[in-house]
Formats: sequence, C-alpha cells, structure tokens
Amino acid sequence: MIEREEDFRKEAVKVAAYLMSISARTAPKSKGEDDIEIIYVDGEDKDRIANAMIEHGNKSGIKGFIRDGESVKVASGILLIGVNGGKPLKLNCGACGYASCEEFQAAGRRQGRDFAGPNCMFKLLDLGIAIGSAVKLASMINVDNRIMYRIGTIAKALGIAKADVVMGIPLSSTGKNPFFDREMKK
Repeated sequence: MIEREEDFRKEAVKVAAYLMSISARTAPKSKGEDDIEIIYVDGEDKDRIANAMIEHGNKSGIKGFIRDGESVKVASGILLIGVNGGKPLKLNCGACGYASCEEFQAAGRRQGRDFAGPNCMFKLLDLGIAIGSAVKLASMINVDNRIMYRIGTIAKALGIAKADVVMGIPLSSTGKNPFFDREMKK
C-alpha cells in the first residue's frame, strides 16, 4: 500500500489534537481539582464556527473576528480548551476582586459579553497551563497552531463549549503556518 501525506493529513492533525488533549488534561491543576473542558471540532462544525466568527465580525465591526474566522476556515480542526472558574479554592486570596471565597460565591455567576464570571484566578491559571501544555506538544510535533480568544467566544455562544472561559486552538499541517502573517481586511 502507498499513502501520500495529502491523503492522511487531516487524520494526522486529528491524532495530534487527541495527543494535545492528553497534555492539557494531565497538566498540573490547582489543588488537583480538574475543571477543564476539552473539545475537538472539525468538518461542518468547524466551518459553522468559522462562518459565525465572520458573521459576528461583520455585524460588530470587529475585523479581528473576520480575520480569525478566515484562518479557522483553512484549519483542519480546532481544539477548544475551557475552564469552569466558578468554584474557588477557598484560599481567600482576593485576586477575583472579592474579600473572600465566600463573598465570591455569594455574588453568583454573571454572563459577561463573552464569558461567565467572576472566575477564580487559580482556575484561570489552570486554563493557561493546560493550553500551554497542549500547544507545547503541538510545537514539538510541528502542528501549526495559534491560541485564539475569538474562537472560544463563538464556540461558547453557539453552545458547543459549556465552560465559563474558552480558548480555541486552530490546527493545520501545511507548508506555511496559516495562522501567522495574516492581513487584516479593510
């Protein structure tokens, strides 16, 4: 049997995403409490996110959504990584803006423009470490990627991701990384 790379490229990127998800899942978590959500999206669902990003950019006038949506269109898939940040660690550190974790919880959850909050700072750190672990692996195995805030906002708005804060990582395997050196459309 002879297989050409072009014929299995998308499947190879999907395998890379699966391995990245393991890196994100096993990344250290504050107090060992895991509130990370990980989702892989490709095919029609990926295109639905891309199109919704472009539509949002056109309606809001935020050109970055259009540029990033165009990038998602050429991606093989997207790894979404989010965190549920509403469960504080009972450290009363005040980084969330409240005097105590009890005050934080009593304030209740609110939906902001893009994400729900307030969020425990340690949960947000967990999200950053999980994302960093995933993209480090992608870099090691040479899968093109970029962390994109805008993907997460749209994936959350579409109900694909349920976490309070979500970031998207588009993935590709081409001769040039399509997620850098992009021009903003006028």
